Amino acid sequence: MITLTLAEVAAAVDGRLIGADPSGTVSGPVEFDSRRVRPGGLFVAFDGEKVDGHDFAVRAVADGAVAVLGTREVPGVPMVLVTDALAALGRLARAVVDRLPELTVVGITGSSGKTTTKDLIAQLTVRLGPTVAPPGSFNNELGHPYTALQAGPETRFLVLEKGARGVGHVRYLCDVVPPRISVVLNVGVAHIGEFGSREAIALAKGELVEALPVDGLAVLNADDPLVAAMAERTRGRVVRYGEAVDADVRATDVTLDERGRPSYTLVTPEGSVPVRLGLTGRHQVSNSLAAAAVARELGMPLAALAEALGGLGLVSTRRMDVFDRPDGVTVIDDSYNANPASMAVALRALAGMRRGDGRTIAVLGYMAELGPFEVEGHREVGRLAAELGVDRLLVVGETAAPIQAGATAVGNWGGESVLLTDQAAAVEVLRSELRPGDVVLVKGSRYRTWEVADALRVDTGGGDAS
Repeated sequence: MITLTLAEVAAAVDGRLIGADPSGTVSGPVEFDSRRVRPGGLFVAFDGEKVDGHDFAVRAVADGAVAVLGTREVPGVPMVLVTDALAALGRLARAVVDRLPELTVVGITGSSGKTTTKDLIAQLTVRLGPTVAPPGSFNNELGHPYTALQAGPETRFLVLEKGARGVGHVRYLCDVVPPRISVVLNVGVAHIGEFGSREAIALAKGELVEALPVDGLAVLNADDPLVAAMAERTRGRVVRYGEAVDADVRATDVTLDERGRPSYTLVTPEGSVPVRLGLTGRHQVSNSLAAAAVARELGMPLAALAEALGGLGLVSTRRMDVFDRPDGVTVIDDSYNANPASMAVALRALAGMRRGDGRTIAVLGYMAELGPFEVEGHREVGRLAAELGVDRLLVVGETAAPIQAGATAVGNWGGESVLLTDQAAAVEVLRSELRPGDVVLVKGSRYRTWEVADALRVDTGGGDAS
């Protein structure tokens, strides 16, 4: 973060100083976890349902915080008093970003792939200059300003993903940190229970390109009609990426190796170059094209871009993390989260990694936030698993039962399915059935599905991620 006096902090957040020296300087990080406070920092105290950050204000100051930003006074503690600490954090982030004229903000949104693409873009921009990007999917009203506040005078690129639970959410995040480059990946059915329709999701995602200035850049997926149509909603210049013939940054001649890693020819206005990714899944072609479009616009030469794309790796955990066990079993840990679209790409990756006489096994859990589309969304996933020829389908939890129903409804499916009560039951089945050559996919929403992947890793002492 840039250095600010407490008077400047108070002015930025529309706050009032209580027991604090206006000339006191915030030179350290802004933290909302008192355990992470460092000398010269600012501690933000939130009123949580279970924990009240104000209870840790004294400790934060003792550990070096210059002051505490909070909503009530704490005796003996220098305070920046506000009515809403979360809104104040957003205003502070905006004040900091506005003081960094050399900073380029890249915003990413979409129904799936945001975190992976954010990680890919950040791996490319760091080759062009100091880059700040959040860990994992820190993409909401808290994570967004918290990450932005890590930018300083030396930072050249701030790469942020923008999540949304409804119309207006992306717009708010753009008000906190205005983008110069906006990347829209896709419009699927993730969170459709909250939005109501794909059209409403498209309306919300498009707020990212509406926020661009006239000299901004919209990077749009030419393969998704709802995304491509967002070109009409921005004042900025538009660059399209994808496999469509009218894409400005294209992939042709896509192939997959035995590990599901794509190779393709990258076609740009400057020429063509072969690319070989080290990431698993055909969907990574689209993700990497979005990243390539951003890096190209920021000045990365084509040859350097091809080399950089080949060196991209996983950063955030539990997203198509492929590892081999010593017993010859391969595991795809994609257990961080799930929606119908991400389930589909993971299942296709699994099917493409079949090895000889080995089996493909999918351990699938519940998909959350689908609302009235919940039953049919799960059935579609089961049908796809069967149509792709998955050999063994382990469905975890009664709420995910429609996955099994969808699979068994496919009459010519030669595989088997079982409905299990919980993750522990799934682990026991796998321990008794796995054999060399099997490939196992583990995926579900955030309902401890990762426990299955962790057990598979621990059982044999883990393996080499690839």
